Amino acid sequence: MPTSLPADYPPVLYVPCARDVVDPDEIEVEYRTTRDGREALLVYSALDRLHSCCGAGQPWFLMPTLKLDTLHGVRPFDLVLLDVVLPEELRRPAVSGAVG
Repeated sequence: MPTSLPADYPPVLYVPCARDVVDPDEIEVEYRTTRDGREALLVYSALDRLHSCCGAGQPWFLMPTLKLDTLHGVRPFDLVLLDVVLPEELRRPAVSGAVG
């Protein structure tokens, strides 16, 4: 599936995850289900795009684009969607009092 990505995809992607983690082995990727029932992986080409599209409080991790095949092997998905804007009600607001 990911091997069919357009050639102009960025070399690294910002990937939304379900919660903040310190240990990379505990990352839980956040997937979305499309209206037609397909499993989609949302990815972002820049951190500011992730924040503007998903909310300032969205946890994320940085991943080389070439590793999408590895991620697909762990949990298959049907689509990779780049820089998708989530509806306001699905965005995560900034956590007040957060450091950093």
